[in-house]
Amino acid sequence: MSDHTNRPRARRTFSAFGDVRKMPSEYEIVTHGQNWTTRENRNAPFEQNPSSAANLWFLTYRDQSPLQADDWEQFREPDSLTYRMYVNAQAESESKIHGVLEEYAQLGADTKFSRGWIETLATLYTPSRYAIHGFQQIEAYLGYLAPTSYITNPAGLATADFLRRVTTVAYRTRELQVAHPDAGIGTAQERRHWEQHPAWQATRKAVESALITYDWGEAFTALNLVLLPTLDDVLTRQFGEIALTNGDNLGWLLQSFLDADNQRRNRWSKAVATFAIGRRAESAAAIDKWIGKWAPIADDAAAGLGRILETLPESGRPSVEVAAGARAAREAFTDSILRDTNRASA
Repeated sequence: MSDHTNRPRARRTFSAFGDVRKMPSEYEIVTHGQNWTTRENRNAPFEQNPSSAANLWFLTYRDQSPLQADDWEQFREPDSLTYRMYVNAQAESESKIHGVLEEYAQLGADTKFSRGWIETLATLYTPSRYAIHGFQQIEAYLGYLAPTSYITNPAGLATADFLRRVTTVAYRTRELQVAHPDAGIGTAQERRHWEQHPAWQATRKAVESALITYDWGEAFTALNLVLLPTLDDVLTRQFGEIALTNGDNLGWLLQSFLDADNQRRNRWSKAVATFAIGRRAESAAAIDKWIGKWAPIADDAAAGLGRILETLPESGRPSVEVAAGARAAREAFTDSILRDTNRASA
């Protein structure tokens, strides 16, 4: 046998994936190994003294988090989004949003709302910017601390989704302020609602508690597996349905368009939890513990917002029904994680 026969196969440019026989996808090529804080043979995440504050933070709240998986680099998010794909998709979605905003503005739709619905918008919809901005900050933290770029990237795109969502609410806030200058919309009243209105306080507590939850796994579970599946059901699905029954077709359309972002985030969040449990069984106990801790907090928040949807619109919805619907949406989501994990291990 010649020396040529014994020569190892030449490595290709995608050899970071190991001895693979299939060329990686575009998604994998631009995503794989991009989180330099998890590089191989590292002494610490950052090129500093291992006992520096930044290194100790990552060590404590990510590397020693109870949520772990063997080889996070094997995780793949279901939609396999690259930044290019995301921008193209969102550009199309934004065109739809701008189109309906312009159409309804030309119709003068905002001037036709009932007094009760205007008060609902001023108390629930326009102050929701504060909650959404909190969600955005927490999601950005998840992406920053994530143990692989396969999670950093979708978390970063979800952060951008929240920016899009809060921008849409802000745009509508200005339109409503112009149409109803005496309603307190677009004024300091919205901040007072966020900080002082009884119906908002459980949500504010939930958001601010999640903001100071530093463990990566618990913050991920609190926001993406518990709070958002619960509160999105109130602020997106149920608000949209109630908007429609109160003659606010634009409100229903906007929430329907933005819900696509919520569903995409739910898909990859579910995939992260399923992957972690499948790779390391003890992660299931950690997730279950955190869900048990945060579920009552989310339920209180949904019940509080439900009181607004019960009392202010002419055609409202009982707060107990709002809270029950939000809880059912969250439980269906978290139960599906366990079902998929059990099915994979069977």
